[in-house]
Amino acid sequence: MQQLDMNSQEFKDELVKTEKFTDKVCESKGWVYGANEDVNEGVIMGLARHKLLFGKRFCPCFMVEPDPQKEGKFKSTDDRICPCKPAIEKEIPETGICHCQIFCTPEYKEEQLREMAAKEKAKEELEKVSKEEA
Repeated sequence: MQQLDMNSQEFKDELVKTEKFTDKVCESKGWVYGANEDVNEGVIMGLARHKLLFGKRFCPCFMVEPDPQKEGKFKSTDDRICPCKPAIEKEIPETGICHCQIFCTPEYKEEQLREMAAKEKAKEELEKVSKEEA
């Protein structure tokens, strides 16, 4: 597997381009980023890495391998190049979020944020009860 220096200027430049690319995807499709910023950052880094290594922004959640029918070219499962056809046609329309969890509908994100807030509140209450019992 090819190595890539993620501290290199080349990678940093591609990362900026990929962030602009994902912003444009959101804008053009009416989507928003998922609520988990760590996931978003990881997916964007993976997309940038794949762009430099393979020439396309293959989804980082799926394996990329040499294309046996095209010398020097690569492919991934279901040819998942961002934004991928399964996300556009099936995942987001049916579930509200793509497999990678970077793109979702605004409604899905609102629900994610509500769930995250409820979990945080429950955690705080549990910690409060634990301290009172101690």
